[in-house]
Amino acid sequence: MSLGDSSLVATLADWVAGARPRTLPAAVSPVVAGTGAAVHAGGAVWWKALLALVLALALQVGVNYANDYSDGIRGTDTDRVGPLRLVGSGVAIPAAVRRAAFASFGVGALAGVALAATTAWWLLAVGALAVAAAWFYTGGSKPYGYRGFGEVSVFVFFGLVAVLGTTFVQLGSVTVLAVLAAVGTGALACAILVVNNLRDIPSDTASDKRTLAVILGDRRTRVLFGALLLVALACLVAAALIEPAAALGAVGLPPAARAVWRVQRGTVGPELVEALRDTGLAELGYAVGLAIGLALGA
Repeated sequence: MSLGDSSLVATLADWVAGARPRTLPAAVSPVVAGTGAAVHAGGAVWWKALLALVLALALQVGVNYANDYSDGIRGTDTDRVGPLRLVGSGVAIPAAVRRAAFASFGVGALAGVALAATTAWWLLAVGALAVAAAWFYTGGSKPYGYRGFGEVSVFVFFGLVAVLGTTFVQLGSVTVLAVLAAVGTGALACAILVVNNLRDIPSDTASDKRTLAVILGDRRTRVLFGALLLVALACLVAAALIEPAAALGAVGLPPAARAVWRVQRGTVGPELVEALRDTGLAELGYAVGLAIGLALGA
């Protein structure tokens, strides 16, 4: 069937797979970490934390569908390994996937407007930049994800903006611990994208999609992956020097170690999906442990 065949109807399971659940820790983790920093400073506002979580999850799902749509219509997903691509596999028409992306962005926008209205209206500009970054990662005529800037965007929006924004909307300011949590969580979010793109080097090279992994090559991408995990560890150590209970973030170390082992031993192709899973678990464990530690330290 062609991509334009309107008879294609994806199942619910297909749509769930297309949302790429293994990437969702990158949305949950910064909100958890940012809320932990707010609790430590005595300024947690739980309904705002919930709205921040809705916003982060909606953006993550939205960018996953947007990437599925944009990569699919360009033909770069046709021979890709890893999770199901709705458009590339032919189980959903491009227009339906695009609508799903916009619907997700719309949900995120509603949560963002509520947070801005109760905190500061300039946050709307930050939210608009986040949505634009999500769409133009692979969308538009010159997607920046095809030019090696994807990791920068992930670090900024799923690290700095998400963590510090979550802390700010609850506390009205940010703290040193929030900054350390933002850098550490952002590094791990980047590591998720790095291992994802490491897996896809062969297909991305063939389709002229120049991700950072394609530019660096296999060996240096594996080195970058290890370096990002070391940055996260360094931030955790620094946070523990300020608040010893923050060391509970070390709960994320076992899955991180498994991911490093898989990546550094030269695992390729579909086997890297396990490293992707472990990196997501490492980020989630890191953020949850850090948040619990900061709450206990309060």
